[in-house]
Amino acid sequence: MTIVDAALVIFAYLFGSISSAIIVCKLMGLPDPRAEGSKNPGATNVLRIGGKKAAAITLLGDMLKGLLPVALARLLTTSETILAATAAAAFLGHLYPVFFHFKGGKGVATMLGVLIPLCWPAGLLTPATWLLVAKTVRISSLSALIATALAPLYVWLFSHSPILAGTTAGMTVLLFWRHRANIRRLIEGTERTTKKGTSDE
Repeated sequence: MTIVDAALVIFAYLFGSISSAIIVCKLMGLPDPRAEGSKNPGATNVLRIGGKKAAAITLLGDMLKGLLPVALARLLTTSETILAATAAAAFLGHLYPVFFHFKGGKGVATMLGVLIPLCWPAGLLTPATWLLVAKTVRISSLSALIATALAPLYVWLFSHSPILAGTTAGMTVLLFWRHRANIRRLIEGTERTTKKGTSDE
């Protein structure tokens, strides 16, 4: 690993550690998302406590945290290993941010951002899957879980890269772990739908 490679991975983690939800809520005079609603610093909880505009800005910020570092890695290296490490670092930064006591969001938006430069067809198919499932079942968390579960398959089909598909699978496993409370409510049949209120995705 060169100095540039190491710098890319470190930058990705630090950039991913910037919490869009907390910053947006503070700038817009909204409650701390870690103390309101589901207490998750993500776009869904910001929607609940601050409305569509704040949520949209948060969503964009969380996606850019994944997109920009991996896009930069695409420009600076041809190594799939470094590309995968950069993607993983950005995602881990969002989940376990060094600036916020390692307590971050659940990772859906950041994973979607990572996928766009990592494997752009997968970066398009994954949110398309989310939208299709969300329109059908009206449960945000279930839509995210199904879409991200398929993401490693999409990456493999279009990149034929074991390391990129494997890294995506690793992100999916962590995302499922962060959604374990949602999964429990889905099994119990108590997860809220978007008709009755935003689920705690």
